[in-house]
Amino acid sequence: MGAWSHEPFGNDTANDWADELEESSDFSIVEKAFNQIIEFAEEYIDADIACEAYAAAEVLAQALGEGTQDDTYTEKIDAWLTKLTIKPNNLLIPKALRALDLLTTQDSELDELWQDSDEYTQWIVNVDELRELLKAKL
Repeated sequence: MGAWSHEPFGNDTANDWADELEESSDFSIVEKAFNQIIEFAEEYIDADIACEAYAAAEVLAQALGEGTQDDTYTEKIDAWLTKLTIKPNNLLIPKALRALDLLTTQDSELDELWQDSDEYTQWIVNVDELRELLKAKL
């Protein structure tokens, strides 16, 4: 994982996932990212799967009105959300919350990688902020 920021789109994996998102016309790829990490809940969670779920949670939060990241790396997300004619199903929120919980478990490679960095606390704060934004939409 090439990372330059603790934010959801501050890594190569999330930006590659956003390219795939641009090709879709609904939230199925967002749900797929949540389902994939949830499927690995009882196993070791690969960092790439976790990065995609983290990015998907940010996309969902932005689609619901407020995310945690607004910079050059989210411009394609903004453009994608603008062209959509549908809103996300609120049933995605519990999946997003479960995915965010899994990011910080002892079986998460992404959590291990962030623990080895100077930005671990910032990453945890961002995950928690995203979780609270989504909880407020329930």
